[in-house]
Amino acid sequence: MPHTHSPILTVITRAARKAGIIALRHFDRRHELTIREKHRHDFVSEADTNVEKEILYHLRKAYPQYGVLAEESSSDKSLPQGWYWIIDPIDGTTNFLRGISHFAISIALAQDNDVMAGAVFDPVLDELFTAERGRGAFLNDHRLRVASTTTLTDAFLATGFPVRDLSLRQRYLPSFAALLTASGPGLRRSGCAALELAYTAAGRFDGFWELGLSPWDIAAGVLLVREAGGFVSDLNGGNGFLGSGDVVAANPILHAELLATVQRSGLSSPSGG
Repeated sequence: MPHTHSPILTVITRAARKAGIIALRHFDRRHELTIREKHRHDFVSEADTNVEKEILYHLRKAYPQYGVLAEESSSDKSLPQGWYWIIDPIDGTTNFLRGISHFAISIALAQDNDVMAGAVFDPVLDELFTAERGRGAFLNDHRLRVASTTTLTDAFLATGFPVRDLSLRQRYLPSFAALLTASGPGLRRSGCAALELAYTAAGRFDGFWELGLSPWDIAAGVLLVREAGGFVSDLNGGNGFLGSGDVVAANPILHAELLATVQRSGLSSPSGG
């Protein structure tokens, strides 16, 4: 029996799939895109803005009363209060612009600091990861469970390198060295945090950690991991990841060892973040 979506998730998945068509169209003609550098090593093209417009059209048509925190169109990047959408039209823009087919659309609905529903859509592979709070996580209607790996020695981990903030890179490197040493199967860095969290929810990766991400990079992915039976925290073990952008995710047993190793390397999240 197929998994049935709530009205909210039905709207989210429709928006993600419609936006995916536009993203693929631009990806096939990416050499025609006008690319602008927003910040150092942070690029945007009309692909991002057109995909975001398509997402917003569907979400606002169904739920005009909800607020919006979107990567390209929101001038205020602070976390809103009440009910609001968190949107990343193309997570993995650098991959996208380089012709690397590993990018995703991420849409989440939050109430204050709690993510209530979300989807991460890989239009190239036609993989749609969805979750609702208390209702589980799914990949194309098949239920997801995090991996059962319990030790770092056996853990296949994913991470992301801070590329825009050089001071963050220096803070991050000791944790990378520690986990590169501790993890037997090794590490992966694909350049798309939304998919790395989705893959952690699906058990493809055993765990994931990264620093300094934006809410739209992680909101849907965090819910996927939690609804797949995993544990997600900031670097202090708390729930401040949407504010700090610091994320550690794994199954509950492995999470404790992963977090402890990261903390021993000297990392912590800003207090209250």
